Amino acid sequence: MPPVSAAPSPAPLAEVRATDYHTAGEPFRIVDLTNLADLAGSGLPPVPGDTVAERRATLLTPPRPGRGVSDGGGTNPRPGPHDDLRRLLVREPRGHAGMYGGLVVPPDDDGAHLGVLFWHKDGWSTACGHGTIALGAWAVDSGRVAAPADGDAQVRIDVPSGRVTATVHRTAGRTTAVTFRNVPARVSARKVPVATSLGTVEVDLAHAGACYAALPAAALGLTVDPAGLAALTRAGQEIRTALADHPATRDPKDPRLSGVYGVILYEELPDTPRGPHQRNVTVFADGQVDRSPCGSGTSARLALLADEGRLTEDEELTHTSIVGTVFTGRVLPARPGAAGRVTEVTGTAHRTGEHLFVLDPDDTLGTGFAL
Repeated sequence: MPPVSAAPSPAPLAEVRATDYHTAGEPFRIVDLTNLADLAGSGLPPVPGDTVAERRATLLTPPRPGRGVSDGGGTNPRPGPHDDLRRLLVREPRGHAGMYGGLVVPPDDDGAHLGVLFWHKDGWSTACGHGTIALGAWAVDSGRVAAPADGDAQVRIDVPSGRVTATVHRTAGRTTAVTFRNVPARVSARKVPVATSLGTVEVDLAHAGACYAALPAAALGLTVDPAGLAALTRAGQEIRTALADHPATRDPKDPRLSGVYGVILYEELPDTPRGPHQRNVTVFADGQVDRSPCGSGTSARLALLADEGRLTEDEELTHTSIVGTVFTGRVLPARPGAAGRVTEVTGTAHRTGEHLFVLDPDDTLGTGFAL
């Protein structure tokens, strides 16, 4: 019997160069499609579109009439050479179900250093905070963006949800941390009832480059720990499915950003001297689990906590992941008439490897399989 979800070999995908980072435990595989030599080696055409958002749209199957808003999880990829590349890098034996990454593409204009198309095991996402942190580190570590030996360098990145900034902190010639400034985050709904197999719960919704649903894990009788991961993942999938087409998940300006991307299940920990402390697991796309505290998800939590009055501009959120890694986050001063709160999330990213992936034309597994 063939492996589950085995894929036929596409053509062409001769070889693909990639650099891997992890941000607080969550992988991020970088493929630079602006490097003409690497692009020629892969045999890939450029991704069509004039902006990063347009390029992402070309990689997704358009919603069918009568099926509601677009899929915020990006789990409806369009077949083609770029999705062949995504599947090659994310599926076994070259990847795994928790793999994440991005294709570096040209920015929208000269105001940014680079653009990126984020991918996961099910498709193409609108935002990725941990990926932005990794890309900032990569851009400086590789020399693509100049940086001082001691001090900070800003890397401006166009993502499908807008322009974000990674401030790379350096000491003695080494990258020590990265601060990700997101697009404005806004609360769109409170206490939305959702029926699950563990009972009906109330969730809060916030948009932070992607739409997130958040609720205490205890509301489902769960705790955020690795032993309960299977139950947490099932609950996250149920909630995301139940919220499909809910009005509060729609982006009023860009329907391509609509739909629930991730579900954040959190629990309260004792406050630190600097402010609230929470542990969370974010279940996103079609059941993928973020090993980090989730960058864009942390931005959504910051907006929700500020809206509740639990987080002031002088405080910071300590956000711990299910594996014990930490991001810290803060909200910037509110601007009169602004549509949301600007947030900053700080974490660390480390390079884990350089790869030259190949696809043997005689390999019957093709772009791999998913279990």
